Order: sequence, then C-alpha cells, then structure tokens
Amino acid sequence: MVIKNWIDFNQKYNDESWDFDLTSKRIIAWLSYHSLTFEEGSIEYKKKFNTIIQKQTNHLINEIKRSELVDDKLIGCASIILVGLSYQDEKKYLSFGLNQLKKISKISLDNNGFPKSRNIKQLVFYLKYFVLIREWFKEAQINIPEQIDETIYHLGQGYSFIWQNTNTNILYNGNNISDNSVFDNYLKRFGYKFKNENQDFGGYIIFRNKKICLTMDTGSSPYSEFSRDYQSGALSFEITSNGNKLISNCGYHKTGLKLNELSKSSAVHNTLVLDDNSSCKFSKVQNFLLIKKGLKVIKKKTIFEPNYWKISAAHDGYQKKYNTIHERDIEFFPKQMIFVGTDKIIKKTNNNYKFDIRFHMEPNVKLMKTQDNKTILIELENEGWRFTCDNYDINIDNGLYFGIKNLYKVNQNILISGISSTQNERIKWEIKKI
Repeated sequence: MVIKNWIDFNQKYNDESWDFDLTSKRIIAWLSYHSLTFEEGSIEYKKKFNTIIQKQTNHLINEIKRSELVDDKLIGCASIILVGLSYQDEKKYLSFGLNQLKKISKISLDNNGFPKSRNIKQLVFYLKYFVLIREWFKEAQINIPEQIDETIYHLGQGYSFIWQNTNTNILYNGNNISDNSVFDNYLKRFGYKFKNENQDFGGYIIFRNKKICLTMDTGSSPYSEFSRDYQSGALSFEITSNGNKLISNCGYHKTGLKLNELSKSSAVHNTLVLDDNSSCKFSKVQNFLLIKKGLKVIKKKTIFEPNYWKISAAHDGYQKKYNTIHERDIEFFPKQMIFVGTDKIIKKTNNNYKFDIRFHMEPNVKLMKTQDNKTILIELENEGWRFTCDNYDINIDNGLYFGIKNLYKVNQNILISGISSTQNERIKWEIKKI
C-alpha cells in the first residue's frame, strides 16, 4: 500500500516530505478519502495511520506561526480542523484550528470580508476552503461555528460581485483566467447562494447590461504585507462586449522575478504611466516584490443610468515624485455604443513630463491603423470598434499577455504618447462600435 510505504520511509522529519503546505494537503487527502486510505486496513496499519496523522498534525501546530504565506496557513488550519473533527477525543486540535482560523480572518480580511490584498484569486481560494470546512462540520454532525458562517457570507458577497454577476475574469491584482464553473456547481449542489447587487465593492467598480460590462480598479493599494500579488494598475479598466474582451489588462505572471516584476507594473494595465514610472514602487523582500511606496484613491464618483454611465476617480501615486495627480473619467453611452475617456494630468508645478496611456488587447484581437494615422480599428470576433484620440499621437505597440497562468503570449496594445506641458493636461480618447 502506498500510504503504508510512505509511513515506513517518512516517520522521521525531513524537509521535502514534511514541507508545511505539502503536509497540510496530505492530511486532507488521506482523511477525505478514509474509505480508501483507512477503513480496509489491518489493525496494525490503522494504528500506524493514526499515529502518523497525529504526528503530522503536531508538526503543523508547531510550524504554523513560522509559515510565511497566509494561504498556506489557511490550508494548515483546515487540515488541523479536519483532524479535530475526525478524532473527536482529541479536542485540542479542533480548538487550536478554529482559533487560528479566526486570527487569519481578522488579519487578512477587511470589514466587508474582502481580502486586504485585493487579490481576486485569494478571495475565491478563501471561499473554497471555508465552504469545505463548513461541510466537514456538517458531515461530523457538529454545530457549525458562527464565525465560519459569517465569513462565508462575506466572502460569498465578493464572489458574487466579482464572478457570478459577470461570468468573466477581470485581470486585476494577481488574477488570471480561470474556470469557476465546477466550483459554482459544487456551491449549487450544497445549497450555497450568494447575492450582491452593489456596483462598487472591494475597490472595484462593475457596470453592466446585457451586452456590455465595464470594470475599473478604483481601490487604494494594500499595505506592504498584503502586496505580494498586487499590481499597480490603479484606474485601469476593462471592457467586455457580448462576452468577449474588447479591452483587457494583461494578467499576472507569478513565477520568475523579471516577468513577475513586469506584470506588477502599470504598463501592463490600461492606465497612465508617467515618465516611464509606475504608480507604485516595489522592493524585494526575501523572494517577493512588496510595495515600498503605495497610493491612495483620493476621489471617486459614479453615475449609472440606463442611457449614461460614468466613472470618475483619481489617485496620488505620482504626487510625491512629480507633484502630480492622475484623474480619469470614463463615460459610456449605451444607445450610441460609445466610450469616451478623459485622462487628466494635474500638476502643482508646470514641469514637462512624458506620458503613455496603453489599451491592451487579448492576443486574438486584431488592430489596424488607418492611413491618416488618426484612427485604429479593432477587430473583435464579429464586431468592429474604432479608437480615436485627438491632438495626441496614437500607435500600435506589442506587449506580453499573462492572462493564462504561468504562460505568456505576445499581444497588441494601443498607445497614446506625448509630453505633458501644461499644469492641467487633458487627454481625451474615444472607443466607438462601427
């Protein structure tokens, strides 16, 4: 038997097989499939199995405070709680696991139950594990702690807002393309229903109708300790038309320091870059790039009416170095199918700075510049759109797309570039369906 062999060879601690994350997942796997891993075993085998489970759990308890990653801590908590529910005479495990779970929630979730990291993947990850823990309590026929129900409710609000309301992947702050349909079916089968009719939640704004979905990142950057997967894309936006991405951020590359650093920069988002600098600064701490200088969103206003949408926001990410505020307005006229954007560079001193504004496309979207150099045509499935910008140069540039986890592809983007020579520079652009 595979498990018996593992027990025989790994009773003593070693770095590889007793890694914190690996040990947590192994305990969950073994106990979740106890009908295969335990029930048919001999008395001697069962004794060894119970002993090694307890030994691994004690190891997790000793190591959980030293674990650097909150996600790993959550998996560790889940496995300790599962042991407590499986071996109910060992009450210390359940009590310890629940106390640690409460600490993790308090540390890493904001008052609305949204991850302080503003990481969408982390929100889904948390919800999956909290639902899993709740189902273990039900199976063990033990009263479900109120803290678990409350946390699931709040995480579910975020999940409904970000995914279930839109059924699309918005590529902000560590997110990649992922299919949550299997998880949706799991939630439906076990009777979990979430509803969130807000248009502004977790620092994101989502406006939508039957054809168009407009999203924007209007949240301040997280504190440094929560910024491992944060991307400096404040005021970036995405547009989905009839289920296809018209304007898409580039996604996130988690592995490899150079590509990770690139994917955390403002340049991979549909936002303004000033003097080739991103709106946030990062520094390397151990193996991670964490925020050294963040930003605050200092203005936010929205209008959502059947025939007129508007998002207006500003951030101070360029204030300290350039005495500059970036303010963005995006208007949408549903009947005319026109998006009108205005990017404002508001300076306290009249210095000249180079600026770039990028509008990224998914790799399958085709761009073509007209002969008069004033218009770029966008081919999206069976739709055609026209991009224009008066008074500033527009060009087609190549970039890298990280929407697929740990991969990258070449994509194209529309680039507005120029020199900001006035104290209140206004760059107006338009995207119109043709």
